[in-house]
Order: sequence, then C-alpha cells, then structure tokens
Amino acid sequence: MNPPVSEAGVLEVLRTIRDPDLGRDIVGLKFIKNLKIEAGHVSFTIELALHGSAWKEQIREQARQAVAALPGVSGVAVEMTAQVRSTTSADPAGKAPVPGVRNIIAVGAGKGGVGKTTVAVNLAIALSQMGNRVAMVDGDVYGPNVPLMLGIKAQLSGDESGKIIPAEQYGIQLVSMAFMAGDDAPVIWRGPMLHSVIQQFFREVRWENIDYLIVDMPPGTGDIALSLSQTVPVSGSVVVTTPQIVSVADTRRAVRMYQKLNVTPLGLVENMSHFVCPDCRHESDIFGKGGGEALATEMSVPFLGRVPIYEPIRIGGDVGVPITIGERGSPASEAFHAAARQLAVQLAIASYRKTAIPLMPVR
Repeated sequence: MNPPVSEAGVLEVLRTIRDPDLGRDIVGLKFIKNLKIEAGHVSFTIELALHGSAWKEQIREQARQAVAALPGVSGVAVEMTAQVRSTTSADPAGKAPVPGVRNIIAVGAGKGGVGKTTVAVNLAIALSQMGNRVAMVDGDVYGPNVPLMLGIKAQLSGDESGKIIPAEQYGIQLVSMAFMAGDDAPVIWRGPMLHSVIQQFFREVRWENIDYLIVDMPPGTGDIALSLSQTVPVSGSVVVTTPQIVSVADTRRAVRMYQKLNVTPLGLVENMSHFVCPDCRHESDIFGKGGGEALATEMSVPFLGRVPIYEPIRIGGDVGVPITIGERGSPASEAFHAAARQLAVQLAIASYRKTAIPLMPVR
C-alpha cells in the first residue's frame, strides 16, 4: 500500500524543476500556488514571472511528470498563469512607487535619428501582445511623436478625482505633450517646467494595473533623464543605437549617463541593423555591422537584438499602424517581439534580485 501523498513530498519533487530564464527552482521562486491533494489527485498552479514565457509548456510538462511519478498519485492537474513582479517596490533612494505601475522603463538614445521612438512604440505593443498591460509616457517633450506613431488624435480628459485619463490605442495607454500643446506647437521650456510636467505625467495620471510603463525619452543626455531619475523609481533603461561608429560612440555616453543616474541598463537594441533586398535577398550593412552588439559586450549590457531596415517599419510609423500591428509575424515584427521577450526576462531577473533571491547569471 502506498503512503499518502503529502504536500511536502510534492514540493520536494517540484524543486527539481527550474525556470531557465531565472535559473532557480520553481518552489524557491514561489511559483507554486493553490496546491491541493484530494484522494491521490494533485492540483496546483504555476505562476510564472512573465507573460509569454518560451518555457511555459516545458515547465508545465516537467512539473506534471515529476508529481505523477510520486507513489500514490492518481492524477495531476497543472494550471499555468503569470504575474509580472514589480521592481519599484524597494527603491533604495526612497522614491515612492507610481500607483498602479509595476515597472518603469526608459527607452533612450545617445543621438537622434536612430529610431528610438519607433523601437519604444513597437516594444510596447509587443509586450502588450504577450499578455501584459502596457502604457507609455511620451517623455520626448520637444518632439512628441508617439501619438502619431500610434495613430492617436485626442485631448486628455480627467476623472472625478482630477486624475488625467490616458488616451488608448492598440491596448497601449498614453500621455503626451502633443495632447496638450497641439500637433505643431513648439515647446520652449526651461528645466524646472520640464521637471513639473514629468511629475504630472507620472503622479497625476490614472494608471491602473500597468505591468510595464515605457517612457520614450528625448535623445541625448539632458534634463528629462535627470528629472525622471529624481521623480520616480525607474526599473531600468533600454538604449537604442545603429551599428554606425558615430552612433555607437554616442550610445556609450547614454549608457554611462543611465549608470550615473542609477538607472540600470536593461538592454541595448541595434536598430537599422541591415537591409535585405526584397528581390535578390542580398543583405547589405548600410550603417556598418555589429556595432551595437560589440558595445553591449564591451559594457556588459544585455543585447536585446537587431532590427533590420525595412520600409514598412517607416510607413507604419507614419500612418499610425506600427509594424507589430500591420505585419505581425514578419521578420521585422519578430525582431521587436524577441527584444520585448528579452526585456521582460531582464525585468523579471531584476525583480527577484531586489527581493534578495540569488539568481544564476543568464547566458
């Protein structure tokens, strides 16, 4: 006669299952929820730390087989869910978290013209398509182009408590200076006024259950980055570059700026990486090759991937239908999705490091 199945026994075998992204066992990561044992039938939920995990089905099957092999187990039911963890709840500088927001990511660049806003918008949409709740702050106050790229024409309104209600398109919530200043009105402001509007965009907006708040930063190293780092607990930054030597040099400065501001560089994206001829499929390195990845290696920053030069990316941004919406499944769209998945992994790792759970390095 088999001994009765115990909770301790089930947890013991589940400790052999690791999340490959985080390098820890799923029990130690506190992924196991709602464990129930009834007459030999075992049921539990595995709550992963990010939506769209590439390892979801592998983890489910490994867990099911491990528990099913226990003496006395007559059946196993495994439910898979995900809950994004916050990286801002334990800010060492004491900045208060933004209510309703779990993670804040600055997307910046050392110079203009590298496609920073295009990358920010498509990363946001890709994260949303993975099952996350995503919002954007158009922090490029002098050139607020996110509404154009998302195809939004709106004026911001307020709720009964005076909070700003963000505009929404493609599942992305957005606040932007363009909604306040008009499409072609120049913003001629000094530093203190910029700091005030950044405060307003975070503290006076009705954000609700946002997993990732993407901030499209102005290019270069200036007031907005300083105001952001002083205003809210930023989870980290993504820096956009092209392979060109001049761009890489400016990108190095941008990475150093975020490090000085204690904003962890979560990854580097090499945009306009190469061009593939649509007729002969020949690949041309118009702006050079591999500069972004080499810089990421040099500075020990995760490399999130390459995005090719592809005319529909530009067209989609101009007409308000980003490539991740207009050509989902295309190589260019998949490049953004791969970068978004890597970004989500880096944020999951950061969330556990902030709760003092040691993690193995991701290779």
